[in-house]
Amino acid sequence: MPEFLDLHGRTSKALRAAADGAMRRHGLHLGQNHMLALLWEQDGRTPGDVAAALNVTTPTVVKMATRMTAGGLLTRRRDDKDQRLVRLWLTDAGRALREPVEAERRFLEERVTADLTEAERTHLMSALAKIHRSASDLLGETPGG
Repeated sequence: MPEFLDLHGRTSKALRAAADGAMRRHGLHLGQNHMLALLWEQDGRTPGDVAAALNVTTPTVVKMATRMTAGGLLTRRRDDKDQRLVRLWLTDAGRALREPVEAERRFLEERVTADLTEAERTHLMSALAKIHRSASDLLGETPGG
């Protein structure tokens, strides 16, 4: 396996496990924090909007929303103007998680980058943004293209 892909894969798994543990401390499954973050920025999004923003399928968001509704974090309501649309709205419990979840994510980021200098952090973020763009571009290409 090429060196970058191997290291990135192992790093992604370790970060995912650490993030999963951090989110579970707040009663969340990994990924639910991303949906919450979108709703903290703009409450009342449709599952399709959330899916597009998270680069997942709408059924994935619907399943996640079902869990989060059962957990008291979200409610679903029909759109006032277009009854065909369902919108996801935060409950008080969902809004209350914002500060502790964001603090947990900041703490995790600080811990995993603690050995980097400020310049290294800046370069890492720049390089990761470029890699993300390139990988996203690959998703839009046709096979062999």
